[in-house]
Amino acid sequence: MFIAWLFSLLASGEEALKVLLSTKEEQERARAKRLEPKQRDEAIVEHGLDKTFDGDWNKAAGQLLLRWYGHSSHHQRFVVLAEGRIVLAGPPKRVSIRRESLMRVLAEIPAGEAVIEDPLLGAYDSDRLRVRFVDGSWLTLITEERRGDLHMYLMRHPQDSEVRDTGA
Repeated sequence: MFIAWLFSLLASGEEALKVLLSTKEEQERARAKRLEPKQRDEAIVEHGLDKTFDGDWNKAAGQLLLRWYGHSSHHQRFVVLAEGRIVLAGPPKRVSIRRESLMRVLAEIPAGEAVIEDPLLGAYDSDRLRVRFVDGSWLTLITEERRGDLHMYLMRHPQDSEVRDTGA
């Protein structure tokens, strides 16, 4: 026990010594790195990504959620960007084994009606995306990883993240 405490004390002393001996630029980088998670969380709240959707059940996002959970109560969904549409798939009910083999298409959203966007693109690594509909409503997607395949696609194709108003 004493040896573990001693090593912990030495590690803390080493970190303090590194801070004292580091240059001003290194200190600023370390400070920015410590503040980044807090700033990312503030940006998530600022963009409304901490909410499931915009809150209006009568608009496209609210109606999609009502249909979505009417087909499947399972909390996980797969989102696929297909040619000209966004496809949402999920298991037919709550399952824990082989859910991937039980997936079925729950909704297909034409590209003219909605887009997937990353409001924090470039600013922070985040596990949040948004499906934004032409009527202004939106729905938040939480991905399994901070920089998943959808994030990478949006980084490579930023022009595709604009909703084209079709007059609807």
